[in-house]
Amino acid sequence: MNSIEQKLPLPPFNMETALQKVQLAEEAWNSKDPERIALAYTVDTEWRNRTDFINGREAVKEFLKGKWEKELDYKLKKELWGFRENRMAVRFEYEYRNAEGQWFRAYGNENWEFDENGLMRKRFASINDLKIEEKERHL
Repeated sequence: MNSIEQKLPLPPFNMETALQKVQLAEEAWNSKDPERIALAYTVDTEWRNRTDFINGREAVKEFLKGKWEKELDYKLKKELWGFRENRMAVRFEYEYRNAEGQWFRAYGNENWEFDENGLMRKRFASINDLKIEEKERHL
């Protein structure tokens, strides 16, 4: 591995590179592969996910493994809300079902901060879940 990890595109972002960064994040999360996803974050990344505080890439991997053990048939859509230099605001929604077969749609907003190598240093997510019927799914 190189001594310097980079995840393109790099900040400062413009509209094209900000949209690209959001699309890459959406694709990675939809892979449901914690190893792949974690590579987009700094080794010492800081997260707030709902009421969970997660610090470090290894903790991110463990968190994601647990997430997809509970959130089955997960499908995510992200949308850029705004950006400035090395920061972004993103809205998202995703759908999943639990082991009992109950479907949910989760809505939320994320604030992202990247280091100079394009790795996400901070991720703060506020998320709300709504029970839905399977016929109400749209993702």
